[in-house]
Amino acid sequence: MNELKTRGLQDTLIAAVDGLTGFPEAITAVFPQAEVQLCIVHMVRNSVKYVPFKDRKAVTADLKKIYLAPSEELAAAALEDFATVWDEKYPMISKSWRSRWTEVIPYLKFSPEIRKAIYTTNAIESVNYTIQKVIKNRQSFPNDEAAMKLIYMALQRISKKWTMPIRDWGAALNQFAIIYGDRLPL
Repeated sequence: MNELKTRGLQDTLIAAVDGLTGFPEAITAVFPQAEVQLCIVHMVRNSVKYVPFKDRKAVTADLKKIYLAPSEELAAAALEDFATVWDEKYPMISKSWRSRWTEVIPYLKFSPEIRKAIYTTNAIESVNYTIQKVIKNRQSFPNDEAAMKLIYMALQRISKKWTMPIRDWGAALNQFAIIYGDRLPL
């Protein structure tokens, strides 16, 4: 985060993270106004990790009521309903959602269209996976520069696939301007 700041990044509105311990604190230490959004896909995956297949569909349907709720208050109510139904069998699920609640709910202030853009870190993970795959095929590198060149070439190849614009980006910018005001550069 410090390197990003020294390279010129002045502010971060929202940072989507995958649950890596200490990362939210590292982000807010450098960018104190940043809102940290936990990847909802990771939360759901972690929630159903120990749920048997026979209950998985029902559990994920009830979790969906939480993260698709139109407001924070309704999401909290959906979490309470979830706990009422599932805490006897799987008490750790509602406990984990409550313990990470401040990182789960930032995106609830946005419309459903914008939520789709910020609820997961899957795009970043896809890039990381591709880079790891390219590096893994090489046993060693003669120097750091050779590794950096290989990563650069992989990123160039990956970026050619990014042809789709972000859906409803104009509406998203309008909402960001309303919510974040003068923090959003013109």
